[in-house]
Amino acid sequence: MRPQLNKDTKVCISLAARPSNIGTRFHNYLYEQLGLDFLYKAFTTTDIAAAIGGVRALGIRGCSVSMPFKQDVMRLVDDIEPSARAIDAVNTIVNDDGHLTASNTDYVAVQTLIDGLDPSDAVIIRGSGGMANAVGTAFRDKGFRSGVIVARNRQAGPALAERLGYDYAAEVGDLTAPVVVNVTPIGMADGPDEHRCAFGADTIEAAHTVFDVVAMPAETPLISAARAAGRRVITGAEVIALQAAEQFERYTGVRPTAEQVAAASEFSRS
Repeated sequence: MRPQLNKDTKVCISLAARPSNIGTRFHNYLYEQLGLDFLYKAFTTTDIAAAIGGVRALGIRGCSVSMPFKQDVMRLVDDIEPSARAIDAVNTIVNDDGHLTASNTDYVAVQTLIDGLDPSDAVIIRGSGGMANAVGTAFRDKGFRSGVIVARNRQAGPALAERLGYDYAAEVGDLTAPVVVNVTPIGMADGPDEHRCAFGADTIEAAHTVFDVVAMPAETPLISAARAAGRRVITGAEVIALQAAEQFERYTGVRPTAEQVAAASEFSRS
């Protein structure tokens, strides 16, 4: 059981334009289960420089960073780990007695989840936003040299493809690859494309691994279709749980077990 709040309780926070309860529930669930004297609270801000100054000045132990602050905070910290430097975006800050170190656990989580895939395989990545940048860079840095970025945004899509050394396409069309990844909101709960599948049946059939970064719900139309086709799947719920576990360890020094992470992830999305 977590100790009662006291003057020595360590505080971790998140900063996002639209805070959710997922991180708050995940971290506080594990604090309770592991008996750690920590508290986690979500915030938003219109002054990111002042907010990070508050993290430093008030001794906030850890800070999770979401859009639109992932790049702005880079100039406000003391050290940037390779995981954040690789994609020019931060999602985690650790405060050691006023010294702020930034990393990106999304990148770390994706690299962990694709470990074991054959980097000689081609990959199709649908999306061109910040998370697509993290996913694409994780694949590229794992040795995947053949890839296609599919994006309707004719500025961001080609730019990301060029940075990664991949090809670009505006639509999936009849493209196929052994590994396909959705990094768009297609299939997201309560979104306009909630019931759509990010890839067609032929593309799914031609793949051996289907990866959907959408976390809510864990069973998106794409994941359901891939399971039905007997393909290996990697879900957005796995990504969000693993990146949160990486954050948790950085903040607390404690690595929760896989079972504890799974339970916290289920609780956070309930």
